[in-house]
Amino acid sequence: MGVVKGSPKACLFIGFLFILNLGFCVFAQETSNEERKIYVVHLGVRQHDDSELVSESHQRMLESVFESEEAARDSIVYNYHHGFSGFAARLTDSQAKQLSDRPDVFSVTPNRKVQLQSTRVYDYLGLPPSFPSGILHESNMGSDLVIGFLDSGVWPESPAFNDEGLGPIPKHWKGKCVAGEGFDPAKHCNKKLVGAKYFTDDWDEKNPGNPITEDEFMSPRGLIGHGTMVSSIAASSFVPNASYGGLAPGLMRGGAPKARIAMYKVAWDSVTMGSTTANMVKAFDEAINDGVDVLSISLASVAPFRPIDAITEDLELGSFHAVTKGIPVIAGGSNTGPDAYTVANVAPWLLTVAATNVDRTFYADMTFGNNITIMGQAQHTGKEVSAGLVYIEDYKNDISSVPGKVVLTFVKEDWEMTSALAATTTNNAAGLIVARSGDHQSDIVYSQPFIYVDYEVGAKILRYIRSSSSPTVKISTGKTLVGRPIATQVCGFSSRGPNPISPAILKPDIAAPGVTILGATAEDSPGSFGGYFLGTGTSYATPVVAGLVVLLKALHPDWSPAALKSAIMTTAWKTDPSGEPIFAEGEPRKLADPFDYGAGLVNVERAKDPGLVYDMNLDDYIHYFCVTGYNDTAITLITGKPTKCSSPLPSILDLNYPAITIPDLEEEVTVTRTVTNVGPVDSVYRAVVEPPRGVTIVVEPETLVFCSNTKKLGFKVRVLSSHKSNTGFIFGSFTWTDGTRNVTIPLSVRTRVLNP
Repeated sequence: MGVVKGSPKACLFIGFLFILNLGFCVFAQETSNEERKIYVVHLGVRQHDDSELVSESHQRMLESVFESEEAARDSIVYNYHHGFSGFAARLTDSQAKQLSDRPDVFSVTPNRKVQLQSTRVYDYLGLPPSFPSGILHESNMGSDLVIGFLDSGVWPESPAFNDEGLGPIPKHWKGKCVAGEGFDPAKHCNKKLVGAKYFTDDWDEKNPGNPITEDEFMSPRGLIGHGTMVSSIAASSFVPNASYGGLAPGLMRGGAPKARIAMYKVAWDSVTMGSTTANMVKAFDEAINDGVDVLSISLASVAPFRPIDAITEDLELGSFHAVTKGIPVIAGGSNTGPDAYTVANVAPWLLTVAATNVDRTFYADMTFGNNITIMGQAQHTGKEVSAGLVYIEDYKNDISSVPGKVVLTFVKEDWEMTSALAATTTNNAAGLIVARSGDHQSDIVYSQPFIYVDYEVGAKILRYIRSSSSPTVKISTGKTLVGRPIATQVCGFSSRGPNPISPAILKPDIAAPGVTILGATAEDSPGSFGGYFLGTGTSYATPVVAGLVVLLKALHPDWSPAALKSAIMTTAWKTDPSGEPIFAEGEPRKLADPFDYGAGLVNVERAKDPGLVYDMNLDDYIHYFCVTGYNDTAITLITGKPTKCSSPLPSILDLNYPAITIPDLEEEVTVTRTVTNVGPVDSVYRAVVEPPRGVTIVVEPETLVFCSNTKKLGFKVRVLSSHKSNTGFIFGSFTWTDGTRNVTIPLSVRTRVLNP
């Protein structure tokens, strides 16, 4: 049994999402009555290799706004001195303003709240462990790499973290496990769980109305199961006979089952659950210094519409420094779909993930009194139920006939499904059948029958109820259906593009399964069945991709994060693995496009040999900073490279991104890209274009010839519109092919004949 502390507490894991709400609040000289709050001060690249000297420079800077050396020292919450330079300190608004006005300060942001977002997967993606060859075995399952998670902690007793068969801890690893409440490094860490740290940021002092719950552990141990879930999805060891109450039974493993895990606990169980940006920035700094190889971040902004200088957000700054140190950062695109412009984590150095389902569904058979059997979606973990059947039009008020019966009701919105469940459960209903328009994934796990059907099926059931004087239904125990006819679709909750900050940068980048994903949690955790849970959200699609990036990096340790990202994007499936089209949930359902799933569904077997990559380095990111409005001083601070932006500024369309997105095409524009050959030395590629409707694409040159002396080649893409009026985005694709390898990027073009 695991550690048990305090009274049991219900934790809802469905669709968890870390939500980051950031802003800018800086004013200007301290008065004795001003309240002190925690601010995160970012200074850019370290000026010293000695971390003590970096910390001393922070102290001197704070002394300039405090009345004494001691007061300055007492104000410090965290020093960031490994991957970059900065600190978190308790400051008044006026002190924050004084610091923000200094030319050697890149940004000053108030510490803000972070809230929770939220194993058929790898077989579905073409990575069964039984295959004798393939990237899983060629990479030794990621054994020499460490994947880090900024999340809610870990439950170390889970069999997902067993280290059976693992070799020594990688020599480059410098991290450690930190002792704390209910967490003993000597007992709970091993050759699998190689790092575990926690960051509290004086939570209770800063959040007097939202204290950490008594049940939470002041240690890397996580009361919230989210961190255990995501780390197990990415890198669980092999666990036989894993299931959630009999659903999804089989061998559980992560995408990189031999990779080592490092947990950085930044999220805490409180009234509203969450973390702060100061915690996250410190965790980034520690992870860089510890030697993580890949970072998986299930964090996202609460509101996508942020100002143009949103790059000063601490998650994006921390991830930028990680990427420039060679660490890929994979982040969820958020759970606020299906509306347009809702995608989060849109910085070009992040690999941003959308969520799809898999070719598996959970269902129950409903046999009615007229001997007709209908299948409905259900994650029903309880016993077979036989009961009377009643239709309730107003589940909020008309509930007198509910006790002991199965209820049918119709709803329009997602929230109504859980509201109806709560109302019927409170009134002792035997079960609930919810009919809703559209094609949606039900992700509610419940011991009593909770069944989802569409309106058409709901209408059939209603006709039966009205035709019978005593309607009844028998509901089977939950069952699992794998393979066809389950269609792959981008989930309705998965946030959509276009990119709300930089529309010329495609987001999301890639899609991966994120619905009812089996993962580990605490055995004694409410909602857990034997230490397992079924999670839904981009939070769970993110570690799927992170685990696959570990495999890819193990094969290609010299590739940059941008090269790894390019390989993932240019080789993605545009259909599901069986060749069927990918749809996008919404009203109405439609074929998925790049704003739904980015470049497509991740296909890591093809990504290991992409042929060409669209690589990016520090100069490319400086290009991005320049075109998004940063001045030379700020860019020099954040990058550590003396910078003078050109005049006129370069075009953001020329950023060497593995997608071409043109949000405002008036007549024609020419876009440039560069590709690097990572395949056979002597290779010849020719251009193949599927242009957006009404758009002409001209590629110059049409053929690329590589040899031992030519590994990089540039090309131009001329884009011309024949549309005579404004259009929405129209989609196509552009491919370089050598006859074996197809290097494909999405084309997204919107014509603007007249700007309103």
